[in-house]
Formats: sequence, C-alpha cells, structure tokens
Amino acid sequence: MTTGSPWFRANDEPGPEPIPQDPHGPRPPAPAPGYGQPPTQGYGPGQEYPPGYAEPTGQGPASGYGEPAYGESGYGEPGYGEPGYGEPSPHPYGQAPAPHPYEETYAGPYTPPYEPPETSEAPEAAVETTALLEAVEPLPGPDQTAGTGPLPGPGRAERRRAAAKGGRAKGRRGAPAPPPPPGAGSPAAPLSRVEARRAARAAKESVGVVASRVVGELFITFGVVMLLFVTYQLWWTNVLAGQETDRAKAQIEDTWAKGEQGGAEPDAFEPGQGFAIMYIPKLDVVVPIAEGTNKTKVLDKGMVGHYGEGGLKTAMPSDKQGNFAVAGHRNTHGEPFRYVNRLKPGDPIVVETRNTYYTYEMASILPQTSPSNVSVIDPVPKASGFTKPGRYITLTTCTPEFTSTYRMIVWGKLVDERPRSKGKPPALVG
Repeated sequence: MTTGSPWFRANDEPGPEPIPQDPHGPRPPAPAPGYGQPPTQGYGPGQEYPPGYAEPTGQGPASGYGEPAYGESGYGEPGYGEPGYGEPSPHPYGQAPAPHPYEETYAGPYTPPYEPPETSEAPEAAVETTALLEAVEPLPGPDQTAGTGPLPGPGRAERRRAAAKGGRAKGRRGAPAPPPPPGAGSPAAPLSRVEARRAARAAKESVGVVASRVVGELFITFGVVMLLFVTYQLWWTNVLAGQETDRAKAQIEDTWAKGEQGGAEPDAFEPGQGFAIMYIPKLDVVVPIAEGTNKTKVLDKGMVGHYGEGGLKTAMPSDKQGNFAVAGHRNTHGEPFRYVNRLKPGDPIVVETRNTYYTYEMASILPQTSPSNVSVIDPVPKASGFTKPGRYITLTTCTPEFTSTYRMIVWGKLVDERPRSKGKPPALVG
C-alpha cells in the first residue's frame, strides 16, 4: 500500500471515496493517524523523531500519512508561501517513497478517475424507463362510448339504506332480498297518475284480442269434438255392434236348441226379435236377422232388419211365394252390407232358420235409387229382371258410402232349400 496517496488507505477497510472540495470553501479537518503511524501533531525543537521519519522542513504542523497539513497544499488554491497547484512540493519527512505503480501523477489538470473507453460503435439509444401503456380490453357491461366512463353507482348513503332494508327483510322473512337485475342502476322513479293510467291501459287486453282468443278456443274445441265423433262413428260403433251381434246370434242359437226340432216355424216375430242368420260367403259376412227395421233396436246394433211391419211388410223365407226383403248399414254400426256392390250374379246368399237352410243366388243389382222407391221390395220387384212371382230375396242399403242420400238394391233368387237335420248346404261347406 502506497502511503501518501489520497486514493488508498493504510488498511483495506472500505471507506467513503474522497470527494473534491470547493477550493474556496472550508477545508475538512485532517484525518486521525492510522495504526503504526506517527501522530499528526508536530515535534518540538530538539525532540527526536522515530526511526525512518525526518524532521519536516515546511512551515506549520505536518499531517499524517505524508500529506500536507491544512493550508499547505491541496486541490484548491495554494496557501501562504506554498507552491501552486501542479508544482512539486518537498516531502515533509525527507525523501518521498517510490510512487505506486497504480498511483496517478498530479502533474497536469485534474481528470476523473475513470472514463468510459471510446469505441467506434454508435451509442445505443437510451431506453426510457417509463413503462409503455398498453391497450386494455373493456370489461363486459353496458356499452360505453369513447370519452365517457361508466355510469356512477349509488352513493354511500343509498348503499347504507339498501343494506339496512335488506337486513330488515331478512330478519322478517328469513331470506335475503333478491339482488337487483344486472345493469340496473338506481330504482326507477314512481310513475305519475297519468303515466300509471296509460301503463294500465296498455297492459289491459283489447276487446278484439279477447274475442279472437275466445273464437280460437271454440274452433279448437269444436275440432277436437269432431275428431272424437268421427272416431266414435267409424270405429267405436263397429266395436259395439260386433258385441251386440255376437250376443244376438248366441241367443238365437240357444232358442233353437230349446225349441222342438221339426216343429212349424212361427209366421211372425216381435219387433227387434232375432229369428234367422244370414251368410254371405264371398264377403265373409255372418249376421243375425231381426224383425223390423228400427234403427235403434235393430240396425244400430249391427243386425239386419226384415221389412215386416205396416205397408212395407214382405214375405218370410218359408213362404211358398214372395219377396224376402231386408235392410242393413253400409257404414258404421257393424256395416254388414258395406261391400254388397262386389257381389256378382251366381254368388250364394244363405239364410238359416230354426229348421231350414235357404240358399239364394245373386241375380241383379241396382246401384242407386231414391229412398222413396218402395217398388224394389214388391213381390215381383221392378227393375230386378224378374217377370213372374217366385221366391226372391232383396238386400237394401245406403249409398254412396258414409251418406244416406240414395239406396243400393241387390236381388237374388231361391235355388235350394235344405233341412238343418241334413247338415249345412254346399255353399257353406265349400
């Protein structure tokens, strides 16, 4: 360590770097002597100096570390009788020690202890320490135009009142008050009387709206009722008629079983009473025959009715001469004669009574005639092709289908009479 250098210290302990002082300002006091160095106060005349130290030749007290005392030399202006800045001054203790290899000589003007090396590269642009502002995406919420901020919320007093009101409601009902809808600000102002009337009038439905609603509901109800009625007519009546015909057929067969075999067949029956069974093999029809053509008691129950009352009374199958005429539904209520229009000449029609099977063959058909044309059931029916009395059968039904505007007529002629004791006729066996 070089002594006397202002940039080095006697020991390696860290310390503050020297700061150049103002040459015209006050000078700091001399530092305290270090360990193993002579004191800073001077020695009097005649006193011995320690070995290695020479008697100072300058004026004034000598400072420690081989440095000039205050007022003798420094970085400022020279003191009284002292050399100027840059001129060598005699060492206070004799010969000055050799300069340190790293120590700088104060022969020229003062230069800073460190200068950045000069380079040929262009200096880098100074980077501003101020953080750059970045665009921030707006938070979801009400649309905010440029230059305007979000709407102010309720004040502190309003929030307190709302909190107090919510607490009271929770204490009374045991549940917190529902939160306000999103985006709702302060509560809406109460409406005036005129505005309340207008709002009530607008909320009230007009007479036209109510009337149209009632009419629409009536149409819907009517449509549902019609659908149910059609379902009843086309499907449910056939189900009920099938049950009725099964019971009537069983009852007729039971009556025949209880009666005397081979006895005379009665000439008349009570209205609605079943007395025979008709078979149409081509149409797969098996239907009871009852006395009379009453719609409720006979036809709507799925049975075939015999014209045997009043002026429309016709012959029975057992009569030796005459026209056995019957009627039946073509649609709904069992519809036994729905497909009689498919019969062709020669197709068998069998009537079974208590003692006999009567077999007829289809002869002719009248597709359409008036309901008032009763000549079709005469003993010798007109338009049938028959010209003389005989034993005939006539089937009558409504036409077109699902209407009762006209009548369809089918005629047949007896070709075989067979006792039941001999078994079924060939038309039923085949």
